[in-house]
Amino acid sequence: MLRILALLIALPAAALAQSLPVIELRAGMHLIHAEVAADFSTRGRGLMHRKGLAPNSGMLFIFDAPAEHCMWMKNTYIPLSVAFVDAQGTIINIPDMQPHSEQTHCSTRPALYALEMTQGWFAERGIKPGMKLGGLDQAGPRR
Repeated sequence: MLRILALLIALPAAALAQSLPVIELRAGMHLIHAEVAADFSTRGRGLMHRKGLAPNSGMLFIFDAPAEHCMWMKNTYIPLSVAFVDAQGTIINIPDMQPHSEQTHCSTRPALYALEMTQGWFAERGIKPGMKLGGLDQAGPRR
């Protein structure tokens, strides 16, 4: 009975993962497969309840307007790094976030995007603030 209940709880997260559009981004020579969270509901859910991410995969959050946006890790099992990105595609800052933490991590200046990847993904590839992300034009029209 508990196994069936656990499966029923996990289904919405799995269904969400499959229903979001995926775009290909570039960070230097590195390709990223990013699920796109572009509305209030999908941004609010983010990567909650997921147990892992495929290699070079993450989630791109598209905000309604550039602002000093913040992220947290409530109900998120995966340690993540988040790159806040401005409207021109330039990485602003990349904080690391710990699972299940309600501590907020914010952009240090107005951001239009946030890209969550497995913790350390950016650092391991030498991707730093000031670098540009390519492929954001696939993310759809800006609001």
